[in-house]
Parts: sequence; C-alpha cells; structure tokens
Amino acid sequence: MKILLITAIFPPDIGGPATYVPKIAEALADRGHRLTVLTLSDHLNHDDSCYPFKLVRLPRFIWKPKRLLKTVLSIIELGRETDVLFVNGLALESVLANLILQKRLVLKVVGDLAWEWTTNKAWISCNFEQFQQRRYDLRVEFLKELRSWWTSQAHRIIVPSKYLAKSVSEWGISPQRIQVIYNSVDSLNGVKPARVPLAAPLKVVTVGRLVSYKRVDRVLEAIVSLEDIGLVIVGDGPERSHLTNLVKKLGLFSRVYFTGQRTKEETLSFMAACDFFILNSTHEGLPHVILEAMGLGLPVIATAVGGTPEVVQDGVNGRLIPPDKDQELQIILADFLKKPEERLRLGRAAKVRVKDFEFQRMVEETISALENNNRCPL
Repeated sequence: MKILLITAIFPPDIGGPATYVPKIAEALADRGHRLTVLTLSDHLNHDDSCYPFKLVRLPRFIWKPKRLLKTVLSIIELGRETDVLFVNGLALESVLANLILQKRLVLKVVGDLAWEWTTNKAWISCNFEQFQQRRYDLRVEFLKELRSWWTSQAHRIIVPSKYLAKSVSEWGISPQRIQVIYNSVDSLNGVKPARVPLAAPLKVVTVGRLVSYKRVDRVLEAIVSLEDIGLVIVGDGPERSHLTNLVKKLGLFSRVYFTGQRTKEETLSFMAACDFFILNSTHEGLPHVILEAMGLGLPVIATAVGGTPEVVQDGVNGRLIPPDKDQELQIILADFLKKPEERLRLGRAAKVRVKDFEFQRMVEETISALENNNRCPL
C-alpha cells in the first residue's frame, strides 16, 4: 500500500500520537508499504534522515486559517498517489482534502477534540461523559457537530479502548465502522534513570500536556502533608504558569521538579528514575503513557476514567481512584509511603500485565484496518 499518515505532533514533540506514529510508520515501512508522514512542527530544520519513510513538516505557529489551507493543499498534493489516508491528527484538514481526493480514509480517534477545545478555552466546566449528554450554546454545539461530521466521513475508525468505541458510536457513527485496536509498548528494560534534583525519599512522576483536565494541581495539593514525597512533572502546556504559582503558594518549591517538554527517551529516563507513576485526569481514551509506566515496572495510580480500567486493575497491578475523590488520592499516596512491599508487588504485576499489549498484534490489526476494501463512508 501507499499510505499518507497525517499527524499533528511528531518527535521531538511528546504525547501519545508522537510516540505511536513513528513506531507504526516504521513497522509499516518494514513490511513493504510506502509511507509518507505529514506533521506540524515547531521548527522545520530537523534531520529526519533516520526515518525509513518520507517526512514532511509544516509550520505549526502561523495564522491558523493560513495553516489550515496550507495543510489541506499539502494533503491533496501528497495524497494523489496514495491508496489510503491514515489520519492520527488534523482530522478536519484531512477530511476536507479527501472531498477532492476521494481516497480510503482511516481515522484514529483517541478522544473528543470538541470537549478538549472547549475545556481548554474554559467555555465549559464538565467532564467528558457530561459533555456527550448535555446541550450547550451555539459555538459549543457547532464544534460537536463539526467533530461528528468529520468522524462520519472516515471509512474506518480506530479507537484504543472499548470505552472510546462506545463514545464514538454515540456521535452517530455505526459501531460496525469502529474497530478497537489497543495501544502497545515495546520492552523498556534498557532505560537508564535520569538524575532528578529532588531530595525526597520517594518520587512520583506524572507525564503529559499540562492542561486543566489532567488535574496536576490536585496532585500538588495531595502531597503537601506528605513530606517524603517529591513530584516530577514531565511536559508543558497552558497550565504551566498556574502550576508554578501553586507550587510557590503551597511551599513545595524543593519537592517539585518541572522538566518541561522532553524527548521520548528523556521522558522514559525521568519515569525510570521515579518510584511510581500517577495520572489524575478526568478523562483518558487509553493513555499510552500508562502502558509505558507499567512496562518500566512502576506501580500506577490513575483515575478510573475512560479506557484506563481496561488496563489497570485496582489492587492487582495498580490503584484506581474515582475522579471526584481527591481525598482518596492522598490516602493511597500515604499508603504507598508506608508499604514499600505493596508498591513492589504492584510494579511487578504491572510489568506482567503490559505483555498483553504486544506490538506485532497492534501492527497486524492496523494493516487489516487500512487494507479493508469497503470504500463507502456512509
């Protein structure tokens, strides 16, 4: 197959798609498929010769209408000679381009962009599930309709969890067009721990874009009275200044380390240097970073939202907490302090569990989704 793989982020960016796209693209190229990857990028002067596929970078920080037009035109140009568009980001641009190209389009959905956009702009203050059920003002309803429209134009929709499959079907998409393909993780046995400039005896790490629904602020509040715990925050985003101010307000300056945005290798090294991992989001599809934490043998504390309970079993290979029970987070953190043997047990079980998410299986299932000859999107 000739495949145009479209994404909004790619290394050195971090995030789920930035981890997934290079791995799946390389695996597809290794199997004889011809790949071109189109991505947005902060900078265009990267040496991309290490990749076994063509990589086209477009500037991210330009006027958004101009960027949308440039992206659509680039997809049309690159897509003329391809068999399938594999869309992992820039879904609207891809669907607009495909109105002209009329190619098979496979869309990977890892969340609800309408909810993320409106949450980040503080237009709404509800969780993911409430957003799907409630009605809002015209601007929010327009974004919901737009998201449903571009999703409906895909011939096949890939989701990383059963939870997301159900959510997408509620957008008016036939369940027969939705395919669950779980994310995977490679062996992480050789990762070397980074140096973390914290003196706290126990270090917890959280990784991701610093946005409000990740609720890193609640983690900061939970560790205030637990003086033996230090927190490593890997990532950047619009909440960074708020979190920095909160660290000062709570008197946690010596116990919190912001790494900023890091490469995937650096991120894994920071994770490997810590004692356990926490993800306190109000919503997740099925977070790739949880699989990585488990692959490193880190016990995981996560909110029981989205697809996370499909991976983490409470008390078996990690701990799950209700998203609205902040006090329970503090109780589990205190418990981890007092019971190192429990942390080790959960970490060992996590490493066993993650073997179920095997990379080759994910690749074969993805190829099957890309090759399906059912062209009709309706």
